[in-house]
Amino acid sequence: MSNVPPISPRDKAEILAQALPYIRKFHGKTMVIKYGGNAMTDPELQADFAEDVVLLKLVGINPVVVHGGGPQIETALKRLGKTGHFIQGMRVTDAETMEVVEWVLAGEVQQDIVGLIHQAGGKAVGLTGRDGGLIRARKLKMVDQADPSKEHDVGQVGDIVAIDPAVVKALQDDQFIPVISPIGFGDQNESYNINADVVAAKLATVLQAEKLLMLTNIPGVLDKQGELLPELTMDRIDELIADGTISGGMLPKIAGALDAARSGVNSVHIVDGRVPHVLLLEILTEQAFGTMIRSA
Repeated sequence: MSNVPPISPRDKAEILAQALPYIRKFHGKTMVIKYGGNAMTDPELQADFAEDVVLLKLVGINPVVVHGGGPQIETALKRLGKTGHFIQGMRVTDAETMEVVEWVLAGEVQQDIVGLIHQAGGKAVGLTGRDGGLIRARKLKMVDQADPSKEHDVGQVGDIVAIDPAVVKALQDDQFIPVISPIGFGDQNESYNINADVVAAKLATVLQAEKLLMLTNIPGVLDKQGELLPELTMDRIDELIADGTISGGMLPKIAGALDAARSGVNSVHIVDGRVPHVLLLEILTEQAFGTMIRSA
């Protein structure tokens, strides 16, 4: 950070003045942020993320953080001598793996994020889907891609049944920043591991968020030539899925983004979490980063 040239007071004032229209436009609005990738593991980017979230809260915007933790879960399972097993890109979650998922996501990862936000001067509270009955879930039915008549059992992986945002709204009203682990609970009090992109998208819909921002390790959605697609509509997304441009781990992100855009979230942004202070740049400046998805 030391190689950044100092900014003169006059330039600082100009920068703040340029942010003012965005602060006014988004004051009191909710922004759901899916936090993942390098932004979660690189110490400088972690600090940038925490500062951005705290600044947004201080200027009257309501950030809600949903985090993943795939690499951290993998590391913990390796330490226990367990090998991760995947079907169609989905982690098979038996009872022992689910225990590890819970203590890594709701313990280690969530509390790290809460600590970073406190360090940056904010007040964060960690939640899982159990807290306040936030995320009710049921077992995910995974249909075989090649043979739709066949189903795979992926264990305690969940589909969202309903989200009750009361606890999130209560925290927001009390000046806290909610940090949510993507773990749901079922009718028999069982726990479910849920895709964090899906949780972020559904939560953005239920909270009627102004924006859903998904931090990734790529500049955004890229075409076959590797060029950034700054804006996508539903029809264009269907074409890109059909020709295989959008595949793998990008599919749940895009599916969630589309659902949110269709359900009233004003804009969905898939942004490059490797860019320092990307949240402030995306929300409080004219400069667009990554890919924006619109419903129409």
